[in-house]
Amino acid sequence: MNTIALTPLDLSLAALLVIALAVVSAFLRLQVSKSILVAGVRTAVQLLLVGLVLEVLFSNVNLVWIACIAGVMLAVATREVQSRQKRGLVGVWGWGVGGLSMLLSSFVVTLFALLLIVEPTPWYDPRYAIPMFGMMTGNTMTGVALALDRISEGAWSQRGQIEAQLSLGRSSQEAIAPIKREAARTGLVPIINAMAAAGLVSLPGMMTGQILAGNPPEEAVKYQVLIMFMIASGTGFGVVFATQIGAGRLFDERSRLRLDRLRAARS
Repeated sequence: MNTIALTPLDLSLAALLVIALAVVSAFLRLQVSKSILVAGVRTAVQLLLVGLVLEVLFSNVNLVWIACIAGVMLAVATREVQSRQKRGLVGVWGWGVGGLSMLLSSFVVTLFALLLIVEPTPWYDPRYAIPMFGMMTGNTMTGVALALDRISEGAWSQRGQIEAQLSLGRSSQEAIAPIKREAARTGLVPIINAMAAAGLVSLPGMMTGQILAGNPPEEAVKYQVLIMFMIASGTGFGVVFATQIGAGRLFDERSRLRLDRLRAARS
């Protein structure tokens, strides 16, 4: 079965829906109309450019180029994590916590799947490595961003309670433990909801894509289960790393709360 080809006119009709959403947002004074339009343009341009790059990469498999593309994906995801936080760590740690957490989780889980489960030849085959790493990083990015935002906001809003706990002799990690747990739960909610609703409420992206491409549904289901489990574990480990490292940066070596390491709140 051949996939139905889409024409530029087809994509233009779909773009009208986004434009309509921007118009409605402007009418309701939601102040997001520009963001919607810019995001739509970025989506189209970025995906078209990625398509061109992948065509070249698929025809010339090279580990160095694959590593470079993965590095760019991780760098962009790191920037998005930083920009999505109302308050965030200042300086290099503001970028490092999110980037390191995603690297430790997404990269390791993707490598595990490529080497021990899927086993393509070569193991870094871009047809498998790039989509898997992209899905892992994209979903882990959301969980890490939510967790870091919650932990910085929680430390700021509950600074009085934290200082009181420290004055009673509690360690810094004991004082901030409730905030860390709440931040971790917040970061895990999206992937838990996605797994709970998979197949009943929605057909996840990879499964839908394979079915549209004409692959047998049972094979599409197997790959989707694999991806969902990878995303869940990657997001979970990323959130754990982010909350641990982020919470540690909120205190100095003498266990004093250092809110000066957080930037001013974004409106």
